[in-house]
Amino acid sequence: MAPKKSAIPKGRKKQNGKSRKVEEAEPEEFEVEKVVGRRVRYHQVEYLLKWKGFSDAENTWEPEANLHCADLITAFINSEETGLSASECDDKNGFARGLEPEQIIGVTDIGGELMFLMKWKNLDGAELVLAKEANVKCPQIVIAFYQQRLNWNGR
Repeated sequence: MAPKKSAIPKGRKKQNGKSRKVEEAEPEEFEVEKVVGRRVRYHQVEYLLKWKGFSDAENTWEPEANLHCADLITAFINSEETGLSASECDDKNGFARGLEPEQIIGVTDIGGELMFLMKWKNLDGAELVLAKEANVKCPQIVIAFYQQRLNWNGR
């Protein structure tokens, strides 16, 4: 079924049955340079962001749900777990480092990107990897993860 379209054009609103022009400012988008902190506030995960072209004094805390920078969040989380700086971990997850995946131990959504918490063979820690990368590089492990969670008629 095709999505319903509004009869009122963007930039116009109805008031008392008549259409009138309304000035609507488009929200400005800024580019995230890096993630520098994480906290949980009022049961909501927030990240401290360094904005490209702005000083550290202008870093802001933003709710995870509003972010579209899963790669930067992953680099930040992985750098915390390994002790490396985010720039050292950037694009160097276990797959890029040549590690062999053992199993997926969890799943989450970060900024609209599905992420797996991956346990690597011969390593104690785990790290987040993009699900779409795991789907290509270790499909049998992904299938096993989902099969373990299937529930057929209460069994």
